[in-house]
Amino acid sequence: MEIPAISSTPFDQNPIDYTDDFSDVRGQEHVKRAIEVAAAGGHNLIMVGPPGSGKTMLARRIPSIIPPMSFEESIQTTKIYSVTGLLRDGIPLIRRRPFRSPHHTISDIGLIGGGSIPKPGEVSLAHNGVLFLDELAEFGKSALEVLRQPLEDKEVTITRSQISLTFPASFMLVAAMNPCPCGYLGDSFHDCSCSLTNIQKYRSRISGPMLDRIDIHIEVPPMKYRDLSNEKEGESSSKIAGRVNFARKVQQERFMKSRGIFCNANMSHRFIRKYCQTDSAGRELLENVVDKLGMSARAHDRILKVARTIADMDGKFSVGTEHLSEAIQYRSLDRNYFT
Repeated sequence: MEIPAISSTPFDQNPIDYTDDFSDVRGQEHVKRAIEVAAAGGHNLIMVGPPGSGKTMLARRIPSIIPPMSFEESIQTTKIYSVTGLLRDGIPLIRRRPFRSPHHTISDIGLIGGGSIPKPGEVSLAHNGVLFLDELAEFGKSALEVLRQPLEDKEVTITRSQISLTFPASFMLVAAMNPCPCGYLGDSFHDCSCSLTNIQKYRSRISGPMLDRIDIHIEVPPMKYRDLSNEKEGESSSKIAGRVNFARKVQQERFMKSRGIFCNANMSHRFIRKYCQTDSAGRELLENVVDKLGMSARAHDRILKVARTIADMDGKFSVGTEHLSEAIQYRSLDRNYFT
């Protein structure tokens, strides 16, 4: 499938009415902040927390704060849905960013695409939108491993004996999982019934290379009664989207002459060196953290990308120590859960 050049300018200024709004979410302010940063830079995100902490509720509201699709993005998405027969009657053009949430029992072909007559999978159906993988550790190990390639290349190539097809797969990955098999490890309200062996086996389902490709890791604690009973609405999606759009416009100007790059998450190593410069204090901070946690080069680059996004949201030209510090906090799961 040919991928045309993409403009980042929305073709329809009429706002899309999303049923799910962040105003419905009570509490979890630090999680909403992480989600805002992820949306502002197009970063992949994983949420780890016990059942009922609101991970799915938060994830379903992410499309409401991502900038509207451009005309070219809408054409791309519509083509994919037309090929798979999922284009609804009476909707000639898809304007709403896709939100795909496949079940963890999905096959490799269902997730990535393929078949005797190759068709796009969920990663392509989520193109220009969000792919939400709930209960990430329950997905098949092979499915998670084949997901690494589209996360890196933003496309999927399916080869058969007489044909080779390439489908676009540029999506924002949002994942959620429990901290252990029973879900209550570290929960002050419930006792965890899992053995250390079971916990380690459960966590090992997410490989290091897979985790490296997820920019932001955030812990979602259980909700407290005072948050649930609070009648005051949370901040609306429209307000959050305003700040996200501001950061995205900064990135559009930065990458105006760079084909195929529209947000910080897509920066190559060359652009990271160019746009993520920091001072000596920031370099020292980053060196200490990377050496202490034994992070990979890819994780190091992800920290710099997220820090660049935070600086853009702050209206700052350079990446400061405070931006790096927040970005480093979003890699805490490297140490707390997976090592």
